[in-house]
Amino acid sequence: MTFNEGMQIDTSTTTSGGGGRGMAIGGGVAGLVILVVALLLGADPGDVLSQQPVDTGQYSAPGFQLDKCRTGGDANKYVQCRVVATANSVDAVWSELLNGYTRPQVKLFSGQTATGCGTASSAVGPFYCPADQTAYFDTDFFDELVTRFGSSSGPLAQEYVVAHEFGHHVQNLLGVLGRAQSGAQGPTGAGVRTELQADCYAGVWAHYASITKQKSTGVPFLEPLTDDDIRDALSAAASVGDDRIQQAATGRVNPEAWTHGASAQRQHWFTVGYQTGDPNRCDTFAARDLG
Repeated sequence: MTFNEGMQIDTSTTTSGGGGRGMAIGGGVAGLVILVVALLLGADPGDVLSQQPVDTGQYSAPGFQLDKCRTGGDANKYVQCRVVATANSVDAVWSELLNGYTRPQVKLFSGQTATGCGTASSAVGPFYCPADQTAYFDTDFFDELVTRFGSSSGPLAQEYVVAHEFGHHVQNLLGVLGRAQSGAQGPTGAGVRTELQADCYAGVWAHYASITKQKSTGVPFLEPLTDDDIRDALSAAASVGDDRIQQAATGRVNPEAWTHGASAQRQHWFTVGYQTGDPNRCDTFAARDLG
């Protein structure tokens, strides 16, 4: 998915930084997979970081210069600008769909960063912290998504991740995000239903992404989606399915340990949101069949 050259990137809710001396979490493929299963795309890192092996070391991670992010052309060139521009687009869509919508903060980091949910390292992957209403992204993760998890490298694969994290912000605003920690867990538990709803919300964004216009410029944020774009998003959704991650990490699948849903479920709920554009169709908590 390509951003329109005429759109202007708003960096007012975005900060960039990270690094310095401090904690790192785990290491290698095993540590990454453990954290991805528990945290990828939305869980509270504070619940998991304290359970992981801790190492200390040096990080050198100066912040990305956000003044590079000015136009849609910059979003098409720099992955960091693409994250910010996608956030702008998602904000615009939800501002029209949800009465009282307020924008979350966005933090680009590398190495490690302090959050309202605890200290997080790059191994955590993208996540949303409800305590400070901030979505955190180490954009190096998008390379991991391709090389370790087999996702497509297309831009909508990356934009899906951003839209999913913003889906958790929508859940937070609606007062349902806390349900992820309550009730039964496992393949039909509240945690999985929370994540699948965020996937559906990402699909809702994709439904409107190319027709929602930026108020300041009057141009759509993005050009129309192609079939390849949708395949990119579905590829990303499948690559972070619990069953696929478990199979790659341990050689077996244990549904009772699922936290985000199977690959097919994640693809299904993204598709529901994309095809309908209706957030009310994303009520995974009421669904008898999760797909």
